[in-house]
Amino acid sequence: MLPAFSILAIVGYLLAAGLLAWPLFGRGTSPTGPAWQRPALALATLAVLAHAGVLLGMHRGALDLHFFAALSLVACAVAALTLLVNLSRPVAALGVAVFPLAALLLAVDSFLAPPTVPIAMDWQIKLHVTVALVAFSVLSIAALLAIGLAIQERGLRHRQFGPWLRALPPLTLTETLLFRLIGAGFALLTLTLITGALFVGDLFGQHLIHKTVLSIVAWLVFGLLLYGRWRHGWRGRRAVNLTLTGMAVLVLAFFGSKFVLEVILHRGPQGHL
Repeated sequence: MLPAFSILAIVGYLLAAGLLAWPLFGRGTSPTGPAWQRPALALATLAVLAHAGVLLGMHRGALDLHFFAALSLVACAVAALTLLVNLSRPVAALGVAVFPLAALLLAVDSFLAPPTVPIAMDWQIKLHVTVALVAFSVLSIAALLAIGLAIQERGLRHRQFGPWLRALPPLTLTETLLFRLIGAGFALLTLTLITGALFVGDLFGQHLIHKTVLSIVAWLVFGLLLYGRWRHGWRGRRAVNLTLTGMAVLVLAFFGSKFVLEVILHRGPQGHL
């Protein structure tokens, strides 16, 4: 049953991405028209629900933080947040990147990764992990928007107004949404660090000191960006570079250490994202 749900989710993600991408290659009349977006978003919603069902069934309804399971969980959350954000802002074009990646990570977790058993966690650690998951997902969408912002600015600078450029929200809207997401992600990342400090007992014994340091560095980068935006009106290339830098550090913090410990050194997860 679970393999069937995995295949359903994977096919749904890929079809949704294909429908969203089809007009961007000049195959349709309107790269942002509802005729393409509505069935694509409906398929993506079905895929997210099936993906969530797979995660619940495969990992026994628990938070499984093994490397590939955690990647699949984050992919599901990012895909779901992409759909939620699109309800108020036109960001469906992000699905061209988000949905195929979600399909790939689900396929790896479902068919290639070794079977895992979730480790027991008390509610405090579950709260910490959940907040960290949402923070990472929100900032991931912000990073994708930053890439979109860079594409828009480059296109405008070189007067290249192709379908990829027209599929993105207006430049000012993209920038406004980018900083709103960074603000929300920064607040959640702050809460992640606070709950980690309160609930995680032994940073050194659980091999978490490097993860904590990198998370603080990412927090400082995003905090600097928000301060610069508020105090000096930072925007454009500087905002893009700092967003991507902060996200790169956060990826290293959350998954770089997990990759080394679990995939290379073959140690089990410590119950933290």
